[in-house]
Amino acid sequence: MADLNSLLASETATKDGTLPPEALPEPRSQGKLVLRKFLHHKLAMLSTAVLVLIVLLSILMPLFWKHNYEDSSFPSFAKPSGDFPLGTTQVGKDMVSQILRGTQFSLLIALTVSILSTFVGVVLGAMAGYLRRFTDSAVSRVTDLFLIIPQIAAAAILAKVFGSGSWYIVALVLAAFGWMQVARITRAEAMSLSQREFVDAARASGAGTFRIIFKHLVPNMVGSITVNATLAVAQAVLAEAALSFIGLGVQLPDTSLGRVILENYAQLQTRPALFFGPFVVLVLISLTINFIGDGLRDAFDPRQRRMKA
Repeated sequence: MADLNSLLASETATKDGTLPPEALPEPRSQGKLVLRKFLHHKLAMLSTAVLVLIVLLSILMPLFWKHNYEDSSFPSFAKPSGDFPLGTTQVGKDMVSQILRGTQFSLLIALTVSILSTFVGVVLGAMAGYLRRFTDSAVSRVTDLFLIIPQIAAAAILAKVFGSGSWYIVALVLAAFGWMQVARITRAEAMSLSQREFVDAARASGAGTFRIIFKHLVPNMVGSITVNATLAVAQAVLAEAALSFIGLGVQLPDTSLGRVILENYAQLQTRPALFFGPFVVLVLISLTINFIGDGLRDAFDPRQRRMKA
C-alpha cells in the first residue's frame, strides 16, 4: 500500500515536488462529519425512523381513519375488533382516534416547551458567560432559585391558578421551569469561547456585545444547543403527561397522551388495551427522543473517533 501511494504521488506530483490541488483529498466539513457519525449510530437511526413513523401516523392517519376522535356514539367499552382495534372508552369513543389526537397535542406541547426553554436558556446563559460580573451573578442566582423549586409541583400550581387547561398554557408553564439546564451549559461554553482568538478579533473590529454573543458565540455552541433541545422534548413529553395524569394539565376540549391515560387508568385490569395503548406510545416517544439525543451527543463530541473517509 505504501509503494502504491508513493507511485501515485510521484505520477501526480508537479515539478517542484508538491501535489496539485485536484490530487489532494477533499476536506470534509464539520457538518458532514457530524452527519456521518450520526448516520452510523444504529440505535439513533432506528429511533429516528420510529419517531418519524409515529409523527406521520399522528398527522396523516386521522385523515383516513374511519372514526373521528369527537364521535362518542359508539358502544361503551366495546371489545377490540376490526372496527375498533383497541376498543372504545367509557363514553363510547374510539381509542385509536383518541391516541392519535393525544399524540398530536403531546408532541405540539413538547416542541413548544423545547423551543421556548432552549431560547431562554441560550440567551441568558450566553449573556452570563460573556458579560460575567453582575449579569453572571444575577443569572446564576435566578437559575439556582428555579432549580430548587420542584418543577412538577410548581407547574401544577401555576397551571391551576393561571390557566384553564389549554395546551398552550401548559406549554408556557413547563417552559418557565425548563430553561435552567440549558442556561448552565451555555454559560460554561460561553465563558470558554469568550477567551478564544476569534472573539478578540471581533472586539478589535468594533463588534458590539450582542453581535459577538449571537454572531460568534452562539453559532459555535450549536452542538450542545441541539442536543439539549432534543432532550428537552423528551422531558417535556413526560412532564406534560405527569401533569395531565394528576388532573392539572391539559383539560377538555384539548387532550394529550397523559390525559388519555388518566381517563382510562381505572380500566388497567379489566380492559388493559385502553390503558396500555396510549402508555406504549408515550414510552416510545420518550425513548426514541432520548436515543436520538444520545446519537447527537456522540456525533457532536470531538473526542469521539472520527469516521474514516
